[in-house]
Amino acid sequence: MGVPISQAWTVASYVLSQRIRGRRRYPLVLMLEPLFRCNLSCAGCGKIQYPKHILDRRLSAEDCFRAVDECGAPMVSIPGGEPLLHPEIKEIVEGLVARKKYIYLCTNAILLKSKLDLFKPSKYLSFSVHMDGLEKEHDEAVCRDGVYQKALEGIELAIQRGFRVTTNTTLFEGAKAERVQAFFDRMMEVGVEGMMVSPGYSYPKAPDQESFLEREKTHQLFRRIFSGLKKQWRFNQSPLFLEYLAGARHFECTPWGNPTYNIFGWQKPCYLLQEGYAESFKELMEETQWEAYGFKSKNPSCQNCMVHCGHEPTAVDHTFSSLGGFLATVRATLFGLRVPKPELADIQEEDLSESQEDRKVANA
Repeated sequence: MGVPISQAWTVASYVLSQRIRGRRRYPLVLMLEPLFRCNLSCAGCGKIQYPKHILDRRLSAEDCFRAVDECGAPMVSIPGGEPLLHPEIKEIVEGLVARKKYIYLCTNAILLKSKLDLFKPSKYLSFSVHMDGLEKEHDEAVCRDGVYQKALEGIELAIQRGFRVTTNTTLFEGAKAERVQAFFDRMMEVGVEGMMVSPGYSYPKAPDQESFLEREKTHQLFRRIFSGLKKQWRFNQSPLFLEYLAGARHFECTPWGNPTYNIFGWQKPCYLLQEGYAESFKELMEETQWEAYGFKSKNPSCQNCMVHCGHEPTAVDHTFSSLGGFLATVRATLFGLRVPKPELADIQEEDLSESQEDRKVANA
């Protein structure tokens, strides 16, 4: 298990309190974007495509604290952009630690070594390092050579200094199960606390719209990955969400579970879609037409989305909403995931794809 007991207990207590109060919709993780500017230009990112005057804007530390207090979620993810570029990131983190929020500071880790002295190790702070696979895959995903090695150096130094470190991996079309498995092995060797993994989603603003996985291909890929599941792999995620990725169970999206606050306000309906903004968290929760989103809604934008920020809150809620969900989570945690075996056709398709790629390399 890649989640500390104190954090798991805090989340469990919070979710149970929401269930006891009869709240159907409640936030689990606040996605707090203090800025969109980044020091990379990844092809799959929809944030860095904004014009300069937008990229120059940022939330103040006080803006962040107001959003966190208004939302009330026990966990705060700080994506971007690159949060380590924010001039007040030290003050933001210290303020959230003082509020006893569990923080995932998302970073590509290019600046991690130089910025590490700004922070103090805490059970409330984890650096969530964006790693999209081994060196070849990662550097291709971020569109720059050498980033993997810089990130690895930052991870190793942070762990050496006593910080919590997790990885956050997005998989795209063409990902190879064996390479992903080898990446998981490598991250465990390095000593990260846990890994997060999710299929990519086609941001409307993303430059590359051809590399995102469709739903059935997502199932096929994760079945192949988890067919080689190892006990030493630690995931900082709900095991039921991982089973969902492999097609072993179905979860509808609960976009209110991970609400997003950024320089424009409270983003409707979720971190990935931008269909307006609310001025307050209350307005977001009460006036968003939630039934218009998710797979069941038939909304074209939602049919291939299986991203963790919308579906993992559903998996967590399922764990505490029924005895069956709780027992399934305990079983998966203790004895491993239950996922369908890869179909022979899936394996043959990947082998054919790899053979074609080998021929391209040989002919180059």
